[in-house]
Amino acid sequence: MTVWIPGEADGEAQKRHAPATLRNRDAILAVLRATLPASGLVLEVASGSGEHAVHFAAALPALDWQPSDPDPAALASIEAWRGEADLANLRAPIVLDAAADWPIDRADAVLCINMTHISPWEATVGLFRGGAALLSPGAPLILYGPYFQADVAPAPSNVEFDASLRARDPRWGIRALEDVAALATAQGFALDSVQAMPANNLTLIFRRT
Repeated sequence: MTVWIPGEADGEAQKRHAPATLRNRDAILAVLRATLPASGLVLEVASGSGEHAVHFAAALPALDWQPSDPDPAALASIEAWRGEADLANLRAPIVLDAAADWPIDRADAVLCINMTHISPWEATVGLFRGGAALLSPGAPLILYGPYFQADVAPAPSNVEFDASLRARDPRWGIRALEDVAALATAQGFALDSVQAMPANNLTLIFRRT
């Protein structure tokens, strides 16, 4: 779950800080370098604070980065980080609710970090439905976060985290990888790889079929 720390300086009033970003961004970046196309447009769904968007856009200058989020405070934070970074390949954030209609008609890749467990299942359904409408065959849709696997004993910390999420909102919770993969298949995706990540997280790479 994302923990927000507001900026302390007056000029940073709109910037949010997600401490987990500093811990996971380079591990995620390594996967992105090996997975994303050499050029094109990457749509990041549920960009949150915007810190990932800035880090990835700076590290991958040949790719255009399109951050998005449904939350006005998150959009303001993304724009504040974007203004400070002043990167030519980082676009202004757009309002996008994964479960609703998407205000974008094409992308070369879709990335979604730490959304599926802190949103209703309908948001994950919408993520694949929207991705299917944007992506060409072979293009990646990449998820990062905690997932349960049927043949792997869950980490105790993930079991506790799942219980805390469901106590906050019964529509939330860590998803079963098999459920996500079945949904992806129904929406026209194939699971390409599952990569273990720090802190009991996974990166799931799907390809448009």
